[in-house]
Amino acid sequence: MAKLRERGIEVIMLTGDNAATAQRIAKDLGIDSVLADVLPGQKAAKLKDLQDAGKKVGMVGDGVNDAPALTQADVGFAIGAGTDVAMESADVVLMKSDPYDVVAAIELSHATLRKMHQNLWWAVGYNVIAFPLAAGVLYPFVLSPQVAALSMSGSTLIVAANALMLKRTKLTLDRGSVKAGGPKAPGAQASAERVNAPVPPANLPPPANVAV
Repeated sequence: MAKLRERGIEVIMLTGDNAATAQRIAKDLGIDSVLADVLPGQKAAKLKDLQDAGKKVGMVGDGVNDAPALTQADVGFAIGAGTDVAMESADVVLMKSDPYDVVAAIELSHATLRKMHQNLWWAVGYNVIAFPLAAGVLYPFVLSPQVAALSMSGSTLIVAANALMLKRTKLTLDRGSVKAGGPKAPGAQASAERVNAPVPPANLPPPANVAV
């Protein structure tokens, strides 16, 4: 919860349990917003209300009752040990059933988006320079077809190499203790290829600013 808040993500507990139980658990975990006594059929509607308020919503769930909400969310995270229906409904499956991997998935999606932007700017910059030269705008400085072909191949290689650098992304796996204010567990660094959460597809929505 602390790692999500550090990233500016509002954490909300959405549960069918009674309000007293939900509030007690939320206090232990440091969660300020609680939606309790929510019937299974109401979960998706609650997420829709948050989206209508202009929020990007990420939903973490594991049960059959969570499937509609996982589908409704901008990004659905399913627990690997949960039901098949939940995993089919989600965008990301946490294979080791570790909720902390939500943090790793968000970091990895940020890194993926940065690589996409870098490659896009490189491609745009290359073409902005190469097209006028090839068209003779700066004559006598003209880009010959042979040089243009080689340059295009080189540009493709640079973009591909930059994308492969994503595997070197360092993800923070420094966990605090379960109870708020307790001693911290030893920190660790792991590369993207060792993390349970898969690399998000290019069409995955931006990381959520609300986690439910």
